[in-house]
Amino acid sequence: MSVAAATPAAVRVYTHVKQAVLDRRYEGGTLLTEGELADAVGVSRTPVREALLKLEVEGLIKLYPKKGALVLAVSAQEIADVVETRLLVEEHATRKAVPASPRLLARLEELLEQQRSRGEAGDLAAVAATDRLFHAEIVRSGGNEILSRLYDQLRDRQLRMGVAIMHAHPDRIAKNIVEHGEILDALRAGDPDRAAELVRRHVGWFSTLARGEVR
Repeated sequence: MSVAAATPAAVRVYTHVKQAVLDRRYEGGTLLTEGELADAVGVSRTPVREALLKLEVEGLIKLYPKKGALVLAVSAQEIADVVETRLLVEEHATRKAVPASPRLLARLEELLEQQRSRGEAGDLAAVAATDRLFHAEIVRSGGNEILSRLYDQLRDRQLRMGVAIMHAHPDRIAKNIVEHGEILDALRAGDPDRAAELVRRHVGWFSTLARGEVR
């Protein structure tokens, strides 16, 4: 099922479940039943099945006949794979972003301020989304559409990991903001080596989580 070709009811279920998984309202290890989801969204069970099949293909859940759908936890291997891919893309894109355009610098400043305010409000899902946008803006500024599309494919995994990590390590919110500020300063100064080193250190920190599992 593609979301575009799905019935409106199935799209509603798909959106409901996916967002709940990404912002951790449905944590790894949660068993979801068709009946519960049908009641929660206000639809019949048929579109629920349709939506769950799509979510299984995307690797967010595992279907068990007659039991329900198990929300898959974020594994150590998945963290390691995402970090490796991010480093390959982001270090290259950060170097290409120099000299940074006034538009890019203004957008990064805006996102940094949003991240601060959302962190103060305790909205972890919004903090994770803004965090991800900060990095995506730098990748897009490099002008390589293929790399940008590859990076966009990591979106859901990044958001889900970001929320899980901030739950497990709440001190990372303030640290991420500081590190984003340092990256922005290096871009503003026109120093590609410094900017790439800061990105490597910032993103590489997540690899320490690959020694365990984040739910």
